[in-house]
Amino acid sequence: MNFFDRLHDRIRTVDSVVSVGLDPDQSRIPDHLAEHDLPRWAFNRRIIDATHEHAAAYKPNAAFYEDPDGWRALEETIAYAHGKDVPVLLDAKRADIGNTTRQYAQLLETADAITVNPYMGRDSLQPFLSNEEAGVFVLCRTSNPGGADVQDLELETGEAVYERVAALADLWNENDNVGLVVGATKPEELEDLREQVPDLPFLVPGVGAQGGDAEAAVEYGLADGVGLVNSSRGIIFAGEDSEAQSASDSRAAEPRDDDGEEFAKASGQAAKRLKKRLNQYRD
Repeated sequence: MNFFDRLHDRIRTVDSVVSVGLDPDQSRIPDHLAEHDLPRWAFNRRIIDATHEHAAAYKPNAAFYEDPDGWRALEETIAYAHGKDVPVLLDAKRADIGNTTRQYAQLLETADAITVNPYMGRDSLQPFLSNEEAGVFVLCRTSNPGGADVQDLELETGEAVYERVAALADLWNENDNVGLVVGATKPEELEDLREQVPDLPFLVPGVGAQGGDAEAAVEYGLADGVGLVNSSRGIIFAGEDSEAQSASDSRAAEPRDDDGEEFAKASGQAAKRLKKRLNQYRD
């Protein structure tokens, strides 16, 4: 089965389209994990234990792992997620030409899917596209405000750059392994893109900390029930608010046994809430 077939089965198994972004910012990892050999791996393992029942996929962002210990932590994280039967989408936004992009494509020997940047055209993506078993999510309409600087530019055809990217991605989908990255902060564009490419699954970021439209993310992000709605900080750092509240409460309450794992429990609760919220809009 290719990636999207496997993702379809995972979505049905856990009744969820939630993608959990594993972006372990070292400045926000709980202090008691710093003594571990690989603090980022120790953090991720606890997040996975707490959230895997609600996760259709995990999405680690390569930016948080690009050092020797980080790559080791990422390898351990991917293997552990696979042990929980959860596919892993590496948010790497890679693309280049020639031997360079072939090297980048080797990341798919470990991860199940990857995000890629279409700016350099099809030849820069061919090593990814030719991998029939892997998923390839092409950056199309991103949720950051600055995305409009290029993506909204109007071409001579009258279409915007991001619309041309969607059309090209549809043409590149010869192996049924292509999806699009489309942010949730502009629901009308999600709807328009879904009409343009009815068969491509979307990876929809921006629903968590960026405040994107959850209903639109589900209604237009899924193709035949397959797609992902991602939250990173809103899940993995959900415990920061609860820890602050617990610290406040502890000053006026009896001492309690604190095992240092409240952050993981909070992430599990946040993933469950998002799953329930999104499922309101699924067929």
